Amino acid sequence: MSTQPWHTAWLPDDAFAPLGRRVIVVDASADDAAGLAATVVAEVRAAVERSGGRLADARADAGADLVLAVDPDAGLPPEGFAIARQDGTTRVTAGDEAGLLYAFFHVVRLGERAFDDALPASTHAPAHAVRMLDHWDNVDVHDVMGQVERGYAGGSIFYAAGAVRDDLTRVGAYARLLAASGVNRVAVNNVNVHRTEARLLTDRLGDVVRLADAFRPWGVRVHLAVSFAAPMTLGGLGTCDPLEPAVADWWADAVARVYDAIPDFGGFVVKADSEGQPGPFAYGRDHADGANVLARALAPYGGTVHWRAFVYNHHQDWRDRKTDRARAAYDHFTPLDGKFDENVVVQVKFGPLDFQVREPISPMLAAMPQTHLALELQVTQEYTGQQKHVYYLPEQWSEILGWEPWADGRTVSDVARDVVAVSNVGDDRFWTGHPLAQANLYGFGRLAWDPTLSPEDLLDEWVGLTFPGADPRVRDVLRDLLLGSRATYEQYTAPLGVCFMVGPGHYGPGVDFYEYSPWGTYHFADRDGIGVDRTRASGTGYSAQYPEPWASTYESLDTCPDDLLLFFHHVPYTHVLRSGKTVVQHVYDTHTDGAARTEEMARRWEDARGLVEPDLFDRVRTLLAEQVRSAGEWRDQVRTYFWRHSGVPDERGGPLY
Repeated sequence: MSTQPWHTAWLPDDAFAPLGRRVIVVDASADDAAGLAATVVAEVRAAVERSGGRLADARADAGADLVLAVDPDAGLPPEGFAIARQDGTTRVTAGDEAGLLYAFFHVVRLGERAFDDALPASTHAPAHAVRMLDHWDNVDVHDVMGQVERGYAGGSIFYAAGAVRDDLTRVGAYARLLAASGVNRVAVNNVNVHRTEARLLTDRLGDVVRLADAFRPWGVRVHLAVSFAAPMTLGGLGTCDPLEPAVADWWADAVARVYDAIPDFGGFVVKADSEGQPGPFAYGRDHADGANVLARALAPYGGTVHWRAFVYNHHQDWRDRKTDRARAAYDHFTPLDGKFDENVVVQVKFGPLDFQVREPISPMLAAMPQTHLALELQVTQEYTGQQKHVYYLPEQWSEILGWEPWADGRTVSDVARDVVAVSNVGDDRFWTGHPLAQANLYGFGRLAWDPTLSPEDLLDEWVGLTFPGADPRVRDVLRDLLLGSRATYEQYTAPLGVCFMVGPGHYGPGVDFYEYSPWGTYHFADRDGIGVDRTRASGTGYSAQYPEPWASTYESLDTCPDDLLLFFHHVPYTHVLRSGKTVVQHVYDTHTDGAARTEEMARRWEDARGLVEPDLFDRVRTLLAEQVRSAGEWRDQVRTYFWRHSGVPDERGGPLY
């Protein structure tokens, strides 16, 4: 077992050996000990000291194997860099110090290929300026949600015993991992802002200062989730009406204090009028009013408000077949297009419900051309196995980022200015609880930087960095386990876009757990069929929120994709899919096959025994056993549910209960 207090993830020392064996020049100002150029110099120095290379004087780069330089006049975009190989030297030019940092890690990813004379010249720049992780960490342990809400990897790496940790060494190691994957922003507390967390804005601001200091050397700026009600709960005002001058003044004063303490502070994240959080609706105001009062306080300092669009009625009547949670964000926000200030970013979940395995991509992303939008993803696997199941999320994210709302070449990545995701990190030795879930954290940063990267290539990158020099069989085993794992999970859980069907805590099967709840997540199964009619002809009208060609595609049974069939239509169990199978037989077959596939995955992992570190092997082995157990439970409950409702037997003769 490694003696490291936490796993090195994708930055073990051996990953730096190809670079560390060389003569390297760093040609950039490094006078500021906290600057990004100084960070690069320190990384290079450590690598060459470990592997026998040399950090050469920037004034004499002749004969260097690698030159890393900053040239503000090179015409490169922010954070961008160019790389080329010529006369035995690999030269990397960055337009700024952030670009130098990302260029350094690009060379680390390339490994020996960085020093191959066949290396093609290339230029690199991020597709999205803001690539942010939202931590749902609580300073105090919440009595229901715990230390990290929807966290499946232990407690917070930031907070312990009701305060920021005394030792933030691990936070610095985390920031380094993020920089190496391309993440440049972190929101350091839960969007559900509780009493102690609210005070991070005021008398506990020093805690945020310390976190910002730990992230800064790695080019990661901190953001803070704040409560809309802060002028009342923290400032003692009698109102938080965004149109009241006293409220605007309070926010302006609070923001001034933040920037006095943290000059590179990123801004605020706000969840308002959602699931019990306070918001502008209480004063008859809209969300543009609410967001703009914070934005105007932040604007003089270059700060941004990420205002979440996750707003819906969570006290619905399950008898009501017309009220539709899926419609809510679009209905609330699209009438406000063009009314948000320039430094407001409306943060939109990728689907209209809640991070499901399969749901259509939110129509909001195509409906607010005059508003800055952020795409919100979820690295923590709330509905995708909670880091107990293997689920390679880049397979899902690549599909989302590449989706064309108008089928004209423009993608979600083109529409969204920022890409944000809910973090999956905790104080577990392996960071993410499941060691293989590290691939999701790494993949998020890389896809947010370059959404054209393929999930297969990203996986190979992660494997190569995390297990440098490993037996080639390790890569083969990991590819077998992770590639296609999304499809496997979908097979044995909620079918054909029906959504949810989860039990308490959102783990394991609970086919009817939400069916009669106030949360608005229903499948309307009866003796005749299943699914939600969201057509404009006879249902909730949700399909009409899409631009063409998707509105018509989803509206019609003839063209609606089978994997979203039950999201948009209520159909008989005997409805025939394009595969030629009925809906009910599809459910029987996929749940049987998906559960069987998890057993194959567990057997396949045994081939890695002795090829990876023993504690990592044992952790994955234990979690795969849980995945096999859970998949069997899903299989038996969902198959039996469909049989009892439909009365149609499994033509393959599988057991039904």
